[in-house]
Amino acid sequence: MNYVYLSPHFPPGYYRFCVGLRRAGANVLGLAEAPWDALRPELRDALGEYYRVADMEDYDQLLRALGHFTHRHGRIGGIDSLNEHWLEAEARLRTDFNVDGIRADRIADVKRKSRMKEIYRAAGVPVARGAVARDLAAARALAAEVGFPLVAKPDVGVGASATWRIDGEAELEAFYGRKPPADYILEEYVRGRIVSFDGLADRSGRLVFWTSHVYSQGIMETVNADDHVYYYSLRQVPPDLEEAGRRTVRAFGVRGRFFHLEFFRAEPDDRLVALEVNMRPPGGLTTDMFNYANDIDIYDQWASVVVRDRFDAAWSRPYFCCYAGRKRTKRYARSHEEVLSALRPILVHEEAIDGVFRGAIGDHGYVFRSPREEEILEAARLVHELA
Repeated sequence: MNYVYLSPHFPPGYYRFCVGLRRAGANVLGLAEAPWDALRPELRDALGEYYRVADMEDYDQLLRALGHFTHRHGRIGGIDSLNEHWLEAEARLRTDFNVDGIRADRIADVKRKSRMKEIYRAAGVPVARGAVARDLAAARALAAEVGFPLVAKPDVGVGASATWRIDGEAELEAFYGRKPPADYILEEYVRGRIVSFDGLADRSGRLVFWTSHVYSQGIMETVNADDHVYYYSLRQVPPDLEEAGRRTVRAFGVRGRFFHLEFFRAEPDDRLVALEVNMRPPGGLTTDMFNYANDIDIYDQWASVVVRDRFDAAWSRPYFCCYAGRKRTKRYARSHEEVLSALRPILVHEEAIDGVFRGAIGDHGYVFRSPREEEILEAARLVHELA
């Protein structure tokens, strides 16, 4: 199989997906802006060919690159980046080169939050009330229906980028006075914790791996307040969450790819409310957390699904696995060295975080695991305790 991988060097840890593809027997064709010499050695070794473009945002350059790959290597069997930013470009390329996967006619389903709501409703999964409000009059009508606070976010957007909480009429007027030209969706503010249903489906849509994560707070709050966050995987996925997750995966027709589905666990009734769908792995170091929580190699297993439609790792979630991020803007009770010493028995990884992601997950991240949830929560408290 000839497999085109867009931006194989970024996010930094995703080179492992290309390594997995090579081990599974694929001819991996890299496409990005970065100079060849800037790629890490393991990535260079995994690539059958690398095509550098001047501007990844210029679709004509991507078309020429795919034409070159087709001329040199034959039919393209797969195109991906596992990166939200490139989903639309991938869909156009799959359409133009007749490659299986999400194509241009379906990309709105997984990019537009308003379209996601329609599919969630059709699947019988509750959603927060809301709609695209293109002007102040429409926004006022929605506020009269659902009340304040409201959350305003781009109908097409990644994570908590350009997302705000609006607490009253004055803030609503101010927002529409400065609103960017893009379509914005306004939703009722749901009080509760964010939980996710994450996993991988094979080519027929059968779930071959799934798990769930609980977040200390929402990414919107984390980014807007420049706060820190922790989140951790559960050893047992709550039955109602698994049911809602499976319904969503079926409704969106997920095949041969990762998914990251976000829900609110609303207060005070503990009901699930769908937030949004992401047709990619969860971000940050979460794919590494899949591995640490289950003693598997998800990079190899994803590649095996893509190339051979086979997932053969045994997994049972023997550990809770947690990520806790720190921000340089905060003064912590313990130094980095003291954290490493205190967490030594359960710490499995730590690293400086690329600046692009620091708003959401911090400047430095720690990953630790334990069979006991209480130990995980105490470790997260230790990392985040302020001076």
